[in-house]
Amino acid sequence: MATQTHAVDTHAGQASEAVGMPQIDFTSFPNQIFWLVITLVVIYFVLSRISLPRIAAVLAERQGTITNDIAAAEELKLKAVEAEDAYNKALADARLEAGQIVADTRAEIQADLDVAIAKADAEISAKSAESEKAINAIRESANDSVKVVAKDTAKEIVAALGGASDAKSITAAVTARMKG
Repeated sequence: MATQTHAVDTHAGQASEAVGMPQIDFTSFPNQIFWLVITLVVIYFVLSRISLPRIAAVLAERQGTITNDIAAAEELKLKAVEAEDAYNKALADARLEAGQIVADTRAEIQADLDVAIAKADAEISAKSAESEKAINAIRESANDSVKVVAKDTAKEIVAALGGASDAKSITAAVTARMKG
């Protein structure tokens, strides 16, 4: 709803009536369109020559920063993959080296054990030979003692039975009996 206003022209002293809103007044449309076009052209030139190049520069800088950051991230990712591969290789090498050390140690221990067993076997053989000699010596000594006792006993038995004891015949009889 438009309201009518009464304005008084102070120069002429007359009263003139004006329509309520000047934007709707069709008589001023050409003037409004002219200023609209001038304003739009000025806004266009201000935006295209000043504001938009600055915005484009900021956007290009941001895009460059993002691109550089992505490239740096890819490079760091490749380095991380290389570092992981190097770590896995070092770990595998360490495991292989540890296995080799274990195998070498086992071989060394087995060699030492074989030497110790051979030494112990040699000592056992030597002691066994000594023991055999000692047993043979004891046997010989026991045989000699048995012969002496047998001779003495045979001599005493023959004497007790009233016979004449001849040392040669007693010795020959005891020796024949001892041989089997």
